Amino acid sequence: MTLSIVLFTSDLRLHDHPPLRAALDGSTAVVPLFVRDEGIAASGFTAPNRAAFLADCLADLDAGLRERGGRLVVRSGDVVEQVCAVVAESDADEVHMAAGVSAYAQRREERLRAALEAEGCRLHVHDTVITAVAPGDVTPAASDHFAVFTPYYRHWSQQHLREALAAPRVVRVPDGVGSEEVPAREKVAGVSEGLAAGGEGEGRRRLTAWLRGGIGAYDDRHDDLAGDATSRLSPHLHFGTLSPVELVRRARAAGGPGAAAFVRQVAWRDFHHQVLAARPAASDADYRTQRDRWRTGARAEQDIEAWKQGRTGYPVVDAAMRQLRHEGWMHNRGRLLTASFLTKTLYVDWRVGARYFLELLVDGDVANNQLNWQWMAGTGTDTRPNRVLNPVVQGKRYDPDGTYVRRWVPELEGLTDASVHEPWKLRGLERAAYDYPDPVVELSEGLARFKNARGRL
Repeated sequence: MTLSIVLFTSDLRLHDHPPLRAALDGSTAVVPLFVRDEGIAASGFTAPNRAAFLADCLADLDAGLRERGGRLVVRSGDVVEQVCAVVAESDADEVHMAAGVSAYAQRREERLRAALEAEGCRLHVHDTVITAVAPGDVTPAASDHFAVFTPYYRHWSQQHLREALAAPRVVRVPDGVGSEEVPAREKVAGVSEGLAAGGEGEGRRRLTAWLRGGIGAYDDRHDDLAGDATSRLSPHLHFGTLSPVELVRRARAAGGPGAAAFVRQVAWRDFHHQVLAARPAASDADYRTQRDRWRTGARAEQDIEAWKQGRTGYPVVDAAMRQLRHEGWMHNRGRLLTASFLTKTLYVDWRVGARYFLELLVDGDVANNQLNWQWMAGTGTDTRPNRVLNPVVQGKRYDPDGTYVRRWVPELEGLTDASVHEPWKLRGLERAAYDYPDPVVELSEGLARFKNARGRL
């Protein structure tokens, strides 16, 4: 009997899973394995919201495998040690896994390959599991990656996507390989009250509903803060409960401007993965433009805390930050606004914001979180690094009647549409009636500070 191990990482699904299909095609039995990586836990990356969503995903994956005659094997510890232990227990010939792009994932793969070779076991790493197009498949003539999205997208759009694979009907798992209990969401403390459910079943239901109802209007409504007209599929892409290949194929089949605009956003995700694959240090170091005079000190710390708590005095910024705390998720337009406000209006280091987002975002990953923060901070791939988003103008444009603000900042629910984005303009008793702070900084002051700092770079 030949036996393979499938090491699940950020690909917690049965549909369109190339490592699982390859293992099933080449072996008489497989061990579906997930390791609760102590290295990731030590880095602080296992924040409560992601831990809870992960528990949903693992429970759903285990249930799906049991429906097919198998089960999920869960271990905790060092990934390399645990995989090697399962190899020894099962006498496995091969290990299959998806390719990662972060520096940590690359080091883990190198360590695993070396350890398995010493045991006479082969490691197979599969592309286009976590991304629609493999990071190295689209490169310019003079570099190992594209640093600007538009030319990348032009080449990305011309790539032929492989066919999506069906979920297996039967998964045979050998006896005798021990497993820990599959984690449960209810055992995770500190979870955001409004956190969505995880798992492949939930992801596929959301995808079907999105393709039937929301995607057609995406081009026109994706920036509508109150309308909440985005797919909300990003957590499922992050945990791999949905295949990006299948997602792009099905979106393209839906057709229309909305589908095209949505696919472009999936391409942005692939773009950031190929940047990080080529420049792993960009997870913490400025990718391009250096800004080494970020504000520090007691006043900066006060401003940061006001930003975190949604008490900056700018309603649309505060609404987005409160949505983040309640749901573990934030509308994309809100992410742009809050990041611009922190890095350019308050002139605080982007790493401060990126770390806080990773404490709460259920879809927070190194590639998209860090590089989107760099894009907005002007240190990354943005070709207009000095753009500053005005929160008042943006609020009036993308939340014109204040519905989004009133939803998340109930202190302002009694204000008229004309006042809700500028409550500091109220006077006397009318102003005193609202328990809401004055702005932490005048926008003109923040802009002047940013321009002054920019001029010294």
